[in-house]
Amino acid sequence: MGSTEDGATPGETTVETAIQQYLESVEAGNSRKNFQSTLATWKDWLRKERSVTALEDLEVIDCRRYARHLKQRARDGDLKASTATTYYAYVRAFLTFCVADELLETNPAKAQRATDELPEDLGDTDRQFWQEAERQAIMRYADERAHDALEDVTNVSRERAFRDRAIVYLLGLSGVRGAEVFSEPSDDKRTGITWRDVELEAGAVRVLGKSRAYEYAQLPERAASALERYKTVLEPPSDDWPVFPTGHAPSKYRAVRRQLADDGVSEDEIEEILDRNDVETVLRDRNVVPPALSTNGARNLMQRLCEGAEIEVDGDYLKPHGARRGLGHELYASGHAELAQSALRHASIETTHESYSDIQAADTAQQVDDLLDG
Repeated sequence: MGSTEDGATPGETTVETAIQQYLESVEAGNSRKNFQSTLATWKDWLRKERSVTALEDLEVIDCRRYARHLKQRARDGDLKASTATTYYAYVRAFLTFCVADELLETNPAKAQRATDELPEDLGDTDRQFWQEAERQAIMRYADERAHDALEDVTNVSRERAFRDRAIVYLLGLSGVRGAEVFSEPSDDKRTGITWRDVELEAGAVRVLGKSRAYEYAQLPERAASALERYKTVLEPPSDDWPVFPTGHAPSKYRAVRRQLADDGVSEDEIEEILDRNDVETVLRDRNVVPPALSTNGARNLMQRLCEGAEIEVDGDYLKPHGARRGLGHELYASGHAELAQSALRHASIETTHESYSDIQAADTAQQVDDLLDG
């Protein structure tokens, strides 16, 4: 039997079609928007990671793997544990609708062996954030590494050293989320920022925010300077070039082969071109845009940098999302709640207050102590 364009067998209901039916049934506009974003990401994850496009093919093991995927993202600091469980709840609610609409017999997301894989929500009391001293230490190390690359006294290339330095400065000072500036393989929309998104003179970088709307993140002078110096070393051939290209050679070769094949170059010609030239030369000469560094790649990079700098945080490394939390924590603790809200692009000041309720509690305790001691 043949397949439809989206991979489902004729007569089957695609996940995408079922999602559209579900969204049409949701009356509250804000709820519909939240469900739509989460379910679209889940649908793409299902297709890429589990090869599932037909609703009838969805099994408990797929839901279990999705729960594990969310748990890993929570461990890596990309999501709060509470947000991960909320995303899963949206999927479970959608599948409950599918059962009620007789599109499924049972809800695979409700199975205990699937929900057992969800992260434990402890209120994120163990959230990591970069302390000021840690931020300064990793920046100093990145500076020294870039200087050594300029002096040719290290085996790290200038391009790589200045790229890594720009990443550290951008994470440490701008408040961006990792998924906003690096690529997220499970999300077609999150392909990493390009040089077209960076406005050095204006002090801003355009990112696809958490709400999946484009917005501008602030770019302090030191971060902008690090990016500008890096751009001089990189010399990107066009504004479509990713700000942080991947260093993963197989990914570059795949991009070259895919692009040249699309341009009508035969397989034998492609291999001949790659035999005669290094992949970096082919990328530039053939106008092939390389893939961006992934969120996982950025985490691995930060781990290597922390090892090199001998920075350890409770037996762990400085995670990308910890930089955002650290910046907000420092601004909030300094009495600049509204500045923290603006830097982190929180929709409301209440979100900022909730994020740093530990500081509020400490301030309240100090005031109570002062009053009672007085």
